[in-house]
Amino acid sequence: MKHLITFLLMAGLASTGTSQNHAAEVESLLKKMTIEEKIGQMTQVTIGAVGNGKEGETDAVKLKEAIQKYHIGSILNVDQHAMSVAEWHRMLTAIQDEAMKSRLEIPIIYGLDAIHGQTYTLESTLFPQNIAIAASRNIGIAKKAAKITAAELRASGVRWNFGPMLDCGRQVYWSRFPESYGEDTYIGKVMGSAAVKGYEEDGLGKTTSVASCMKHYMGYSNPRNGKDRTPAYIPEIELREHYLPQFREAVASGASSVMINSSLINGVPTHGDKYLLTDVLRKELGFKGVAVSDWEDIKRLYTWHKVASSPLDAVVIGVNAGVDMSMVPYDFSFATLLLEAVNKKLVSMERIDEAVRRILTMKYNVGLFANPYPEKEAIGQFGKPEYKDFAFEAAAEATTLLKNTNNILPLKPGIKILVAGPSAQSKAALNGAWSYTWQGKDEKWYPESELTILEAFQQKIGRENVITTSGIGYDDPANFEVKALRDAAQNVDAVVLCLGENAYAESPGNIFTLDMPTEQKELIRAAKSSGKPVIVVLNQGRPLFITDMVNEMDAILLAYWSGSGGAKAIVSTIMGDNNPSGILPFSYPKYPGDIVLYDHIFTETIREVFNNNVGTGYDPLFAFGFGLSYTTFEYSDLKLSDNKMSANTTIKVSVTVQNTGSRQGKHSVELYTHDQYASIAPSVRRLRAFQKIELKAGEKKTVTFDLNAEDLEFVNAQLKRVTEPGEFDVMIGELKGTFDYR
Repeated sequence: MKHLITFLLMAGLASTGTSQNHAAEVESLLKKMTIEEKIGQMTQVTIGAVGNGKEGETDAVKLKEAIQKYHIGSILNVDQHAMSVAEWHRMLTAIQDEAMKSRLEIPIIYGLDAIHGQTYTLESTLFPQNIAIAASRNIGIAKKAAKITAAELRASGVRWNFGPMLDCGRQVYWSRFPESYGEDTYIGKVMGSAAVKGYEEDGLGKTTSVASCMKHYMGYSNPRNGKDRTPAYIPEIELREHYLPQFREAVASGASSVMINSSLINGVPTHGDKYLLTDVLRKELGFKGVAVSDWEDIKRLYTWHKVASSPLDAVVIGVNAGVDMSMVPYDFSFATLLLEAVNKKLVSMERIDEAVRRILTMKYNVGLFANPYPEKEAIGQFGKPEYKDFAFEAAAEATTLLKNTNNILPLKPGIKILVAGPSAQSKAALNGAWSYTWQGKDEKWYPESELTILEAFQQKIGRENVITTSGIGYDDPANFEVKALRDAAQNVDAVVLCLGENAYAESPGNIFTLDMPTEQKELIRAAKSSGKPVIVVLNQGRPLFITDMVNEMDAILLAYWSGSGGAKAIVSTIMGDNNPSGILPFSYPKYPGDIVLYDHIFTETIREVFNNNVGTGYDPLFAFGFGLSYTTFEYSDLKLSDNKMSANTTIKVSVTVQNTGSRQGKHSVELYTHDQYASIAPSVRRLRAFQKIELKAGEKKTVTFDLNAEDLEFVNAQLKRVTEPGEFDVMIGELKGTFDYR
């Protein structure tokens, strides 16, 4: 009964959402713990290690062993697929019941990868993947999506989310590219910060917040060969310029935890890199939260990377480098080996106490010591109708129009269309990774209420005006019947082809080419041969090469993996209810051997030195920041409040934006700078700020940005962030101004 009394007393405090300093409680508890209990807190296992093989059920014997013998501190994941809120509550209650039988009644903290909505609860709302949210250029969307995700996680009884992902997407082959905010550091920084605040800022003691986990620290996203969990070779100057700022900002925004890069950088596995995990993360960035390994990555210091000579050595290296909690995940070897390491004085008790202090603090912060059980009062915040409305709004703002020959879009009322292709009746292709299952491919777990693209068209313009040749699901052979498509196209006014990629996550998404599959190209050719307008919808996580097919398409709509509201957003855009305003968060490459990022340095674009053909190499199919609208916008009157800046002054940059078209629309105004000369070769341009505005037809608005010395910083050869004296260009659209920094 003693723990029940404690919970009742503390629940009143936790429910206020007031931020509390739990240092005294943590230190008191730490003094009572045995070494075995401390090491147990540093051990995380997957639910399969304590389950009975049935989703949502634990094995009483295994669970008792895990908690009473090994004193584990955390559990993660689902066995195979999403569960209902009621199933989550039953399972988590069983887990915490066992935890409350332990000597010190330390609750378990449960973690999940809810990266675009509450991935693992049935009927949850799924939002566009991060790459699409970046395309919206709407920071509010990133924050609100995280806030709703937190509410549905907490309603499910889960208080720790492994997100946001802050890896900078500068390698388009990478299978986790769609989880990134794209190739630009600034976008990743501000979107990631907004997500952290969305997860946490209500106060972790409240039933609307969860502990966030910034991941994957760092450099994970640019493997040399493009394959997941393979080596990256990134000089420290580049790490600090493009990959560290997102984590610095997330730390400043209050992120509770961090997950470590599964791979290695410059030959050093990050899980064993004390310089990155302690010197940079802790001492330089000031991070005070929990550092958790990724899946089995302490073991892999021995089994994969060969920097440890034994499993014991792997544990010693990882913990001493700065990992606080090991995602083991199937057994208790970490606890056994770490105890051996401490007894042999290979790991100090000070290091153990440091790690456990962080873990206990996070548990206190999320209210687990006040009430470890799923909170019944939180159930009402699951599945609210306004969540679905917002999912549609987010998808609609992200949708990016790449081509619109002769303004074929929006389609006119009364039109009859053919909807075909593998994505036409696939919910998996709308949502992508981490959607009710890890890979997101299993259609049976998607809500019946979620529309496919075909269903959304039928609902919008009537079944009698829509025909299809597509099969059910992405891999149905009927999707690729060229003759059937060609014949059906004769009976309609336009063809909508739904193409791209099926869902994938992590290494199962590794590819050997970015070429659009041949069978999809055949569908485009067949549709074009009909003589009818061809509208291509790309549901994909990465930019597939379509250069050889562009002239065969009359319109191209990039929908990314757009979530629960994706189908409705696509149809709303094609039919004209939504005026597209998404713009690319990456450079859409034209050729597989010529992938250049927008913020390249000048010499990256040299192609033919002896013919003086220099500066021509940034030639993507569609440039970073590109995206069409059903209206037009013009910039004028770029003004700088001063032509000089110093370390302590700010320049106001203003520009007039006018909607010169015939309908209302949203538009992202982006400010870039260029350092004319620097001690290291400067980028040709860097995005420094953006604002999204909405203008009625004919309306004008003055948009103003504040620019200061910090905005101009870069990492110099001494690995310091500096702003050097000299001339800087400011660019908005085709307009340019110049100022002097001294």
